[in-house]
Amino acid sequence: VQLQASGGGSVQSGESLRLSCTASGFTLGDYAVAWFRRAPGKEREAISCIDDSDGYSQYFYADSVKGRFTLSGDNAKNTGDLQMNSLKPEDAGVYYCAAERTIMSAPLGTSLYEYDYWGQGTQVTVSS
Repeated sequence: VQLQASGGGSVQSGESLRLSCTASGFTLGDYAVAWFRRAPGKEREAISCIDDSDGYSQYFYADSVKGRFTLSGDNAKNTGDLQMNSLKPEDAGVYYCAAERTIMSAPLGTSLYEYDYWGQGTQVTVSS
């Protein structure tokens, strides 16, 4: 059972990146999937979560990324993808994906302590 995060890179302010969280050994669509960010000097914070494991979709987006980031699942690829548009320097950090079968925290999926599965992190750098 493994998660692998990919897609990070260095971009200019206003550009886009797409992060992918690829699962192996389990069906990611049966789990809630979240992305967390650890900015320099800060603790890991929840950026987005999607939970459609029981047939209807629920979402969380941090206020700082609403309208710019979109999290979606691709069952064919077994991934959870975070599309990040209009990137800002404050979006920079190491992004981690996480998955958990049952999410209890509110707002949805924001507690990092309830996730059993984590990807290794991918670096996002945004220059002004």
